[in-house]
Amino acid sequence: MHWTMTKARSQQKATRRSAFFRGLVGLLIIGTGSAALRTEGAPQTPIAIAVFDFELDDVTPASSLLQQTTSSTAALQKATDAARRALTRSGRYRVITQTNVPATSPQSARLEDCNGCEAAIALKLGAQQSMIGVVRRATQTDYYVGIEIRDARTGKLVNAQSANFAGGEEGWASGVRMLLDHQVLYPDQPERLSSSDESSSAK
Repeated sequence: MHWTMTKARSQQKATRRSAFFRGLVGLLIIGTGSAALRTEGAPQTPIAIAVFDFELDDVTPASSLLQQTTSSTAALQKATDAARRALTRSGRYRVITQTNVPATSPQSARLEDCNGCEAAIALKLGAQQSMIGVVRRATQTDYYVGIEIRDARTGKLVNAQSANFAGGEEGWASGVRMLLDHQVLYPDQPERLSSSDESSSAK
């Protein structure tokens, strides 16, 4: 009888130990899973991006006849500002605005035509990526917006987008914002598009 009771107690202790260890393993698994979820949901460090001033291609008939641009520099600056705000607002980017092109650069007049030289300039400014943009004015009421984003270290093209818009130069900033929101920042997040459009149009 004594041996039977001792054996039963031993079995009970073993069962309790087994249950304890199973519970401990379960807690470890849950803890590991929670940590993985926290890691996945953790905010990523914004990418430092040098956003260079937008450039203009004025190919309107009026410009061809007058041999000079028919567009204002203020409208172009607003387009640049709109791009920088959109990228900053997304939280994915930290915009570097001190992007004066060195005067010694042989391509300083037109970054659009320098075959990616802006990437090296961005790297010197401490950026991870570079972005240039162009507004190509076809008529007084029709224009295109194009952007190119490159890896600052390799010069490799990361993203290139363009779109056609109707309207005068007062709408360039809106066109730039819409291009970035719809084709770069939130192409798969329609719920973000409406809110970003409203917040930007209010500025």
